[in-house]
Amino acid sequence: MNTTRKSTSWIVGIVGILVTTVVFLVPFAFVLTQASKSPQEAARLEFTWPEQFMLWSNVVQVFETRDFMLITAFVNSTILTVASVFLMVLFGSMIAYVLSRRKSRINGLINGLVLAGLIVPPAVVPTIWLLQGLGLFKTLPGLVFIEVAFGLSFTVLIMRAFVRTIPREIDEAAIIDGAGPVRLFFQMIFPLLRSVIVTVVVVQSVTVFNDFQNPLYFLPGDDNATVQLTLFNFRSQFSTDYNLLFANILIITVPLLVMYLVFQRQIVSGMTSGAVKG
Repeated sequence: MNTTRKSTSWIVGIVGILVTTVVFLVPFAFVLTQASKSPQEAARLEFTWPEQFMLWSNVVQVFETRDFMLITAFVNSTILTVASVFLMVLFGSMIAYVLSRRKSRINGLINGLVLAGLIVPPAVVPTIWLLQGLGLFKTLPGLVFIEVAFGLSFTVLIMRAFVRTIPREIDEAAIIDGAGPVRLFFQMIFPLLRSVIVTVVVVQSVTVFNDFQNPLYFLPGDDNATVQLTLFNFRSQFSTDYNLLFANILIITVPLLVMYLVFQRQIVSGMTSGAVKG
């Protein structure tokens, strides 16, 4: 009986690995082959090996398009991602700690608002009016606040589950030693959140870096372009340079792919710790 169960688990595991490989590697292989073709060959959108390997020349042309607009977009996306994720981690961890440690009558209301942040779709026009009133429309700080507002709910939920696994005795010992609330959190609790912080950083970095909708609505203009908006450079109403379009997709995908491969263990650790123990 045990042998049968082990065989079944092995078969299920192998099938899962094969399905995952097909789902993730086949699209990446398609992008890579299209990015390596000539314009005429790429326009056919066939999943075939390139007749003439032109990946390097296509990549160079993508970078040179519109006075190296892609480099400016990478700078903007990097600033946007770093600032947004930093604020998400800072505010999310503080909110999660307070919700987990302090019992209050309004906790239910706050939890409902956090869940609403995941469920309720964003309203574009009122948000634009608000940004215009604050003088933040078409500015990078304004978009940073938008990304933080949209990503804070997920951050709070995953961190709150992890904070609940930290024994309250740590808080009590720190208070006995004379630590105030700020020192207690940043010197005692915050370092213990390292695994879940890595999870939040990687997941939210991918989300913000890949965001297309928010920069399109709230940060228009060539000087403010992010990497996702550079895809418009190779697509028009009547024609599309598919070889350059897929080369651009490949360029903006590689950094996030490398980051995910490096931190994949920490991501799984942070997700499962909060889910299992919380």
